[in-house]
Amino acid sequence: PGDARAGADALVAVLSDPRRAAAMGAAGRERARTHFDRERTRAGFRTALAPLLTDSGRVVDSGRVAGAGAELAVVTVTHNSASELPTLLASVRRHLPGATVTVVDCDSQDNSLAVARGTLGTETIALGENVGFGRGCNHGVRTVTAPVTALLNPDVELIDDSLLVLAAEALRDDRPPRLLAPLVLNPDGTRQQTAHPVPASGADLVRALIPPAIVPGLGMAPWLAPWRATTPRPIGWAVAAAIVARTETLRRLGPFDESIFMYGEDLELGLRAAAEGIETWFWPAARVRHAGAHASGPAFGGEPFARLAHARHDVVARRLGPGRGRLDDSAQAVTFTSRLVYKRVLGRSTERERCQLAALRGLRRER
Repeated sequence: PGDARAGADALVAVLSDPRRAAAMGAAGRERARTHFDRERTRAGFRTALAPLLTDSGRVVDSGRVAGAGAELAVVTVTHNSASELPTLLASVRRHLPGATVTVVDCDSQDNSLAVARGTLGTETIALGENVGFGRGCNHGVRTVTAPVTALLNPDVELIDDSLLVLAAEALRDDRPPRLLAPLVLNPDGTRQQTAHPVPASGADLVRALIPPAIVPGLGMAPWLAPWRATTPRPIGWAVAAAIVARTETLRRLGPFDESIFMYGEDLELGLRAAAEGIETWFWPAARVRHAGAHASGPAFGGEPFARLAHARHDVVARRLGPGRGRLDDSAQAVTFTSRLVYKRVLGRSTERERCQLAALRGLRRER
């Protein structure tokens, strides 16, 4: 340990002797079978968890009580979300048993409403029509009585009680009102790109040329790619899969612009909130898991690149001015082109970037 040269020599020695390597591999597998078989592993976990178990067998930690999360309300909007909703509702009941949950249903044709109504402690609002994500969230927020609200997509899953960190932060008397965005994880545990700088800002223009994926984890990476930050930081806007704020703050903002049916409403919220002096913060100490595109994928047959391009342009032009809108279009084109080039060099598929560039070209023709 600590001797890189010795480690390298050992690796070369093993790889140069296939018979020895095979024998070591067999010995390693036998050790795993002996020391980590299923029953022995289960027994180890039972021993480790026993001090944390209540009489009912539920694991408790950090002094959490049965009503944990009473200061927090969860609002989610469903549209044919019956396959995803049970995971969200079960995770809220498991980690935040005191939280209230409101499901706003936008005319689902599956049994989304039945799933919600069959879950203890869940309130439902059946709108009878698909009014869109933003208007659905606004309906839900208007009914909340808890001091803090978490807006969560129905395909989000809580993996612990860390949203309580955001609730406590939102309720601090020594801080101004803010929108707080947790770390959002993909199903495989990698980070989703849910925290972003202001469109056409310095960071946004730099990362158009330098893909954040090739920037080391420290230094400039959090500036170019805020979702990679490990400490709280202000950002331009956050994807609306998971946003937490004081309920009164969300009501003051709307929270969403009801003229937007789908796409761009989270960007518009971040820019409008900033104009009113309300910052958006990325807070990686809180985390959720997000499947992504559970409703839009089937509805549009994949990523709706043209809709996304239109939505971003319209929001930026309306909130930051037509000039910034055109500059952002150009930055987006450079972003997709640079990614295409890097992917081609690495031998990866460039189909997504081609579709994104085609959508921008279509947008320019229409403008």
